[in-house]
Amino acid sequence: MPVPNSVPDIVIGRLPIYLQALTHLAQEGREITSSHELGQRLGISSAQIRKDLSHFGTFGKQGTGYRIPDLRDRLRQILHLDREWQVALVGAGDLGHALGRYNGFKSRGFQITAIFDRDPAKIGRQIGDLEILDVARLEEVIHERGIRMAMIAVPASQAQVVADDLIAAGVRAILNYAPITINVPPGVRVQYLDPVVYLQRMTYYLD
Repeated sequence: MPVPNSVPDIVIGRLPIYLQALTHLAQEGREITSSHELGQRLGISSAQIRKDLSHFGTFGKQGTGYRIPDLRDRLRQILHLDREWQVALVGAGDLGHALGRYNGFKSRGFQITAIFDRDPAKIGRQIGDLEILDVARLEEVIHERGIRMAMIAVPASQAQVVADDLIAAGVRAILNYAPITINVPPGVRVQYLDPVVYLQRMTYYLD
């Protein structure tokens, strides 16, 4: 397998999209697909799909396409989804409640196993099967459970402090829902998911 930093991040970003399409094809009872079919489903050229996959070796055979179960399993291995990842969630407001109750994480290799908040009125309450913990226990719990991934669902004013605490505790991958860019040291990955940014991007195309 190539060194992680040798593969462009934009390529890594497309792999989960390919995996999702393959999962849907498998659910349809399909066994074989092609880069052309995947491209049509995803709006990505077949040449781009083949180029992306070539970073990780040879897949499929010319004229016969890809065996869906094999390619799906290989992509799961490349993305390290052949295991279950524990995830910490910081922020138990409306968004935190929605994330904590979302059933789509576990089937894709992730499980929220700790939820934190600083509001005394929320600490001790339940979100699903999990008790909301005092954020003061964040470092202790993350160390104890070996958690390396976290989601931030706090106001923008708190996001950097929360990120700093997560990183100090050993988290190396953060999904940030707060509408602010956070500063992280080398070796820590951050993805941003602010719905308003995507709405603003789309209004450009509207009359």
